[in-house]
Amino acid sequence: MPVTLSIKNVPDELVEKLRQRARRHHRSLQGELMTILEEALASPKLSLQELVQRVRERGVRTEDESVAMVREDRDARQGG
Repeated sequence: MPVTLSIKNVPDELVEKLRQRARRHHRSLQGELMTILEEALASPKLSLQELVQRVRERGVRTEDESVAMVREDRDARQGG
């Protein structure tokens, strides 16, 4: 059964940023908050050891390769 959550005393500037983000994504405030929660909880954070292992598995040897890898990962998480 769904639960109703409430956030109190949200600073005006944070609310405005959220409104702007929701407008950019053509969502309501509630829809944007739900998306933010889903994204935050969907992908677990990597430990440093896991990150090092992934870097080694990909065979990254140069700074340019590592920058490309980070961008690729970021784009994949943002859906672009």
